[in-house]
Amino acid sequence: MKIAVPTRGGVVDNHFGHCDHYTIFTVNDGEVKMKEILPSPQGCGCKSGVVFVLRQKGVQVMLAGNIGEGAKNVLESNEIKVIRGCSGDIDKLVSDYLAGNVVDNGEICNHHDCGNH
Repeated sequence: MKIAVPTRGGVVDNHFGHCDHYTIFTVNDGEVKMKEILPSPQGCGCKSGVVFVLRQKGVQVMLAGNIGEGAKNVLESNEIKVIRGCSGDIDKLVSDYLAGNVVDNGEICNHHDCGNH
């Protein structure tokens, strides 16, 4: 399984579409085996094509902070499960997710400069 986290400075970036990069965790048998950095493209996350790159890399889960409805829809239409409301250290977050301790908060971000997405 591969899990992606929008990242800035080792923590979950508050905004999916404007993060510094995505950290992709490869997980086997419940343990992180590898971390990979995918630079974030410029512009809005739901329109940049990054979702398609994430899918091509085999990402199945996105652990995000704030995310707009358009980005969430694009991720999910590409079979990437979205967990919203994540924060803090990315390594701890992924560990908590694998332990079943991370749940989606159900909130959609609608206050940013990407337009209504």
